[in-house]
Amino acid sequence: MDRLRVTGGKPLEGMVEVSGAKNAALPALCACLLTAGEVRLRNVPEVRDVRTMLKVLERIGVDVEDCGGGEIRLRAEQIATPIAPYELVKTMRASVLVLGPLLARTGRARVSLPGGCAIGARPVDFHVDGFKRMGARVDLEHGDIHAEVDKLQGGAYRFPRPSVTGTENLMMAGVLAEGTTVLENCAREPEVVDLADLLAGMGGRIRGAGTGTIRIDGVAELGGADHRVVPDRIEAGTFLVAGALTGGTVTVRNCVPSHLESLIQQLEAVGVRLEGGGDWIRTRPGGTLKPADMSTGPYPEFPTDLQAQYMVLMTQLNGESMIRETIFENRFLHAAELGRMGAEIILEGNTARVHGRTPLKGARLMATDLRASASLVLAGLVADGVTVIDRIYHLDRGYARIEEKLRRLGGKVERMK
Repeated sequence: MDRLRVTGGKPLEGMVEVSGAKNAALPALCACLLTAGEVRLRNVPEVRDVRTMLKVLERIGVDVEDCGGGEIRLRAEQIATPIAPYELVKTMRASVLVLGPLLARTGRARVSLPGGCAIGARPVDFHVDGFKRMGARVDLEHGDIHAEVDKLQGGAYRFPRPSVTGTENLMMAGVLAEGTTVLENCAREPEVVDLADLLAGMGGRIRGAGTGTIRIDGVAELGGADHRVVPDRIEAGTFLVAGALTGGTVTVRNCVPSHLESLIQQLEAVGVRLEGGGDWIRTRPGGTLKPADMSTGPYPEFPTDLQAQYMVLMTQLNGESMIRETIFENRFLHAAELGRMGAEIILEGNTARVHGRTPLKGARLMATDLRASASLVLAGLVADGVTVIDRIYHLDRGYARIEEKLRRLGGKVERMK
């Protein structure tokens, strides 16, 4: 099992190119199940979750061609078996996204309940209830979701709270349903908009993506499409925090600054100097940094996927800050590992009180989830001595060659077998 060895103490300097968004690529890959035509995706990140999803699609019967350079071509002329088995989906919660396309295209699907990071409950109830509103018969048996329908019918469904995968799954089901589907209290993330753009390119009729209400007029069939996956705002945000944390000049390219507005506002409140243009943002050293409280929330609020990285930054500023996590109940697992490095973090329910500035010392650490892994790497970059991080397969699920990108910025990061 791989691990990372990080030697701290050097500011990051230079330019880094952001990969395509994992959380946009995964539903885009699943959308190929909706058509017999070829779907060409570009800017697909080379991460573990994408490789896992491609294996799931191949098992279902999709012809997959990896053209290299982030380009993947998919053709689902025939659905051999509408099943996503446990041995493939156990490490990735996004596997549930094959459910909607399979149900819409074939009228039946069986998908094992997905796994992923141990950061809290992510129930599939919203997906199930939405499919039932569209006329499907859905049962949970022996850890599998079994769904059948003669023909999906358009319907109305209001999410109890915004759900990204729930919104995406019902969108994909609705494009081939008879009649009109209206979804309310939808997730507004850029990844949802990116999927809607792809579905529209395939011939789908969708309005309102990026707002709380999405209206879908079903069509008889969809065709192929050529689509470029949106840049990864979480990877971009991780490198921006890294630049601010190490006091270096880091230019993050191939990003969409408007997707990072909440992070930019938070960093500016801390005192971080930022500048940017059409597809880039740069951190600048200088100025006095001060801690600032933060609360996560659904987009466009501060993303939960950047909370752990922001916490590391707070450990290095003089004063106390409060971080409130509103999305997942177990997303402070990294706090204990940061404590092993010398950080002073007190957990009180869904709130973390961070006392800074605390010098961090290199230590042997264990990654607990995807974004926690990134926060431990950032902590290692400013720690005194060497930090070794085990179980980095979590990191590989969402970051493409992060050690290589950090080395190009001057970071001392080495992957060890």
